[in-house]
This record gives sequence, structure tokens and C-alpha cells, in this order.
Amino acid sequence: MSDFFDRHRPTLLSAVAALARREYWTPYPEVPTGKVYGETARAEGEVAFAALTGQDFDLPGHPGTSRAGAEVSPFGPRLGIRYPAATPDALIAAAAAAAPALAAASPEARVGACLEALARLNRQSFLIAHATMHTTGQAFAMAFQAGGPHAQDRGLEAVAMAWAEMTRFAARARWEKPQGKAAPIVVEKTWTLRPAGIALTIGCNTFPTWNSYPGLFASLATGNPVIVKPHPRAILPLALSVRVLRAVLAEAGLPADAVLLAVDEPGAEITKALATLPEVKLIDYTGSSAFGAWLRDNARQAQLFTEETGVNSIVIAATGDLDGMCANLAFALSLYSGQMCTTPQNIYIPAGGIETDRGHKSFDEVAAALVAAIDALLADPARAESICGALANPATRARVEAAAARGRVLRQGAAKGEPGPLLLAVSADDPVAGEECFGPVAFLIAASDADAAIGQAAGLAAAKGAITAALYDTDAARIARAEAAFAGAGVNLSINLTGNIYVNQSAAFSDFHVTGANPAGNASLTDTAFVATRFRRVMSRRMAA
Repeated sequence: MSDFFDRHRPTLLSAVAALARREYWTPYPEVPTGKVYGETARAEGEVAFAALTGQDFDLPGHPGTSRAGAEVSPFGPRLGIRYPAATPDALIAAAAAAAPALAAASPEARVGACLEALARLNRQSFLIAHATMHTTGQAFAMAFQAGGPHAQDRGLEAVAMAWAEMTRFAARARWEKPQGKAAPIVVEKTWTLRPAGIALTIGCNTFPTWNSYPGLFASLATGNPVIVKPHPRAILPLALSVRVLRAVLAEAGLPADAVLLAVDEPGAEITKALATLPEVKLIDYTGSSAFGAWLRDNARQAQLFTEETGVNSIVIAATGDLDGMCANLAFALSLYSGQMCTTPQNIYIPAGGIETDRGHKSFDEVAAALVAAIDALLADPARAESICGALANPATRARVEAAAARGRVLRQGAAKGEPGPLLLAVSADDPVAGEECFGPVAFLIAASDADAAIGQAAGLAAAKGAITAALYDTDAARIARAEAAFAGAGVNLSINLTGNIYVNQSAAFSDFHVTGANPAGNASLTDTAFVATRFRRVMSRRMAA
């Protein structure tokens, strides 16, 4: 038996405490500096990534009868990595064989293995950064943070919540019921944690580790074998994660096949076949609402934890810092070319304009100020590349180019192959503003007044789903009304953000990412409900001797 749990107990206890406090905390530094990760870590990560390209990816002992993989970097080159590929039935058989030993292991053994794996993944953050960059199109700094430390934060958060839930109640109890003058009834009770069954984690193209780690680690910590199904365009970051987990599990005396990799290629996907197998009891999914609906209709044997399509909105009712607001929104709209589930899309502005610290500004003047802020932010090509990265999927470019014909163009941006978002002025009743248009595009919408703007944005969130919303205002009473409206719509609201904090950001141990209270998703990272039904308690009782 390994000493992983004892080794990482301080980190676990700090993480559990952070869950309750909701304050800033992380054990994984987000800055890719040699002072933290070692002066040669960045170069070593790049060399390690280069050594993987054009080769067969090694996963010792993993089932597979063939090789698959067709990843192409959004920055140009083919990765040429071939991964072990197995049929859905073979993966299920391997997971089922691993299940009894994993379920029989103590929570300490499983959680200890998860904590050790996260520590090792943290040490590989530069390698994972390059893998993330060349499968998602994120610029390097973002790929390091989102693919590495921030994803590891979310994984640790899930492990901590799982530990808290598994240990919330006593595992044993001596139950004594008084009987008056007669001897009391004395019963010895023991509770066993019974895992739900095989879990399937369905990864996404844009944030393969950040979106997958919570479900992966929550399921594994609670005793469920996990089949990791990466997006076919973004396999490597999750393949590296699976390799680390399998090695740690083996060292911990647990079956390596408790974590498996399901690889396919575009046009030959195996996700539907896997998701509908009766042995799959848990599914974590990030992606379109169309496929989310398919899962709900067809994978009825499994519990679903989803993050899906939504339309994120901003309401600009007034501002005491016009320049600060525009600079903040320019970055939020440009970051990773709008390919974040938290990126705002619809911007509601009163048709009659707003009050600002620089006097009254008309709708067109606010729009012009925002365009100018984006242009200033992205004027330097090197900075633009570091902020925008590349488009992960050719379909995203086609979608944005098609959107350009749908409204009054305020800024061409990505529609003409230039950095940053396409900005369009559209009417509130235009259907294009009522659906997610994923990628670097935003719609500026004139509302009759500020309260109408709040109502329209909150109503859209309730009807179509939203993960984030933002408000700029100086009227305290109207801010309170907005808080109530967006809470009713089940969407997290950011108010008057300026400086280096953006509506896109979601902090582990503090922010519950997605509320599960509107159509953008039915689960929240990472609350009690996200982990509690991944296992059940089963009692054994006997009369005391």
C-alpha cells in the first residue's frame, strides 16, 4: 500500500477548508515561471512534446487492437500521434474487470492516488501546456494556465468534495435504544460505499483538461472506473492525464484499467456507442446542447452531468468608468477568440444611450468606444496573438463569416481573418441574437431602457441558458433588481468589472462554475450534488454480542 494519502493529507485538508471558505486558494501556481517549476521546465516541456509528435503514444497495458489519431494543430502542423484504440465493448470489459478492486479500496487509497496524480500532472504542466496549445489553439500562457494549474485546481476541488462527502457520516456506529426496565436494544451498524458504476467522461475540443478533470476525478475518487473519451481534435492533453493516472494507480496497488482512454477520429466517432452501453452509469459531458439532448434521449441508463450551449449577456446601463469598462470588455471578448463557454455574446445597451463619467453617451458612441478599445488592445500583432490564439475548428471561422451578413457591422475582426471579435448591431428580436454563435462574435442590441435590457438578458438566460452574465450600472436599486432577475434565471452575475478580473474567469474553490439552474447545464463545478450521487451508502447491521 502506498503512502500517497499521508503524503498529500495537508493539501487535502487545505482544499476541504477552502471549499467552505470560498476564498482564494491554490496549491498549483498559475504563472509559468522557472522560479516555481524549475529554470529548465519550459524547455524540457517543449522537447517532451516534440518527442511525442509523429510517434505511437505509449500506454502500458492499455487494451487496444489498433492505433488511431488525426490531430492537427490549429497553428498548422499535424501532430501525427497514434494512440491505442479499442472497441467500446473492450473498454467496458476492462473497466468492469477493474471495478471490484477499485470499489473495495478505501476512500484513503483512492483519494491518495488522485492527489498523487494531480501532483505529478502539475510537474508536467509545461508539457501539458504545449499539448493543449497545439490541440485547442490557445496561446501558450493560457494553455499553461487552463490546461495545467487551473485544470488541476478543478480536479483537486472535485477530489476534496468527494472526500468531504464520503467522510461526512460515520462509517460505523453502535446503536442503542433504551427499553425502559428491559435491556436496551444494541445494534452494530456498518456502512459500505457502493460506487454507481462505470463512468464516461466526454471531453471537449477547447478545454480538454479543465472541463474533464472534475468529472474524471470525482468519479475515480468515489470508486467508479472512468473511460475518458477525448474530442478527436484534442486527444493528447487527456492521453497524458490518463497515462499519469494509470501509473499512479498501479503504484498504489489499484487496477490501472480503472482509467481508460477511448480514442477515435473525426467521422468515425465511438461516443454514441459508448454512452448507450448499459454498463455506463455516469456521464460527464461538455459540448453542444444538440448532443446533450441526444444523450438525454438515448443514454437513459446513466446519470448525466452536463455543461452545454448558452448565450452569455452583458447589460450596459451606466458606468462610472467608461474607459475601464471598455478595456475590460475588450479583453473579455478577445480572449481565446471568444472560444470560451464564459465569453459574452450579447451586449444590451439602452437605445437612448447611457450616463458615464464622461457625460452622456449614445448607443453608437458606446459601441465606438468598445471598438476602439478592442482595436487598441490588439494593435500589436504579438500581443494580439498571445490574447486571441487560433481558432480551434474551421467550422468556427465559417460560422463567424456567415454571421457577418446578419447585422450592421461595427467591427470586422475575425470575419475578415483579423484578430478579435466581429461586432454587429442587431435588433432585439433578431433570431441570431437568441442562439449561441460560438466564436469571436458579439451582438450589440438596443433595448428600450436599462430595465428592459436586464429583462431581455435574464429572460434569454432562463430560456436558452447562460453560464455568465455581466452588468455595468451606477444605480443601486437597479443593480439589486438585476441581481434578483439573473438569480431567477440561474446565471452567475458579475457587476462593474474593471482591471484584471474578467467575466470569463471562473475560480476553483470559490466560483461554482455553471449553476445547473438553466439550460446551459444541469451540473455545477463543483458542488455537493456533483459528487454525492456517484456513490451510495449500503448498511449492514447485526445485534451486538
